[in-house]
Amino acid sequence: MTEIALAEFANVVLQNGEASGNFLTENGAAAIAVGLAALAAGYAERGIGSAAVGAIAEDDDMFVPGLIMTVLPETLVILALVVVFLVG
Repeated sequence: MTEIALAEFANVVLQNGEASGNFLTENGAAAIAVGLAALAAGYAERGIGSAAVGAIAEDDDMFVPGLIMTVLPETLVILALVVVFLVG
């Protein structure tokens, strides 16, 4: 179901309008890139966060590895922002 919705969204975004030129501008593409990166980071942190909390509840020494694993997906958003600033 999600794949169909994403395919339809891509078709709408990538089609050219006859009167107004391109439907997707450079700023729009940058916004979609950062938004999708943030969505992916949130989806990744969903499972990592619960596993880290469970590991920390059983063993206090797992705090630092749990914190590092929880922060790693956020680097996706930071790298997306860096790419936006480099390209734009």
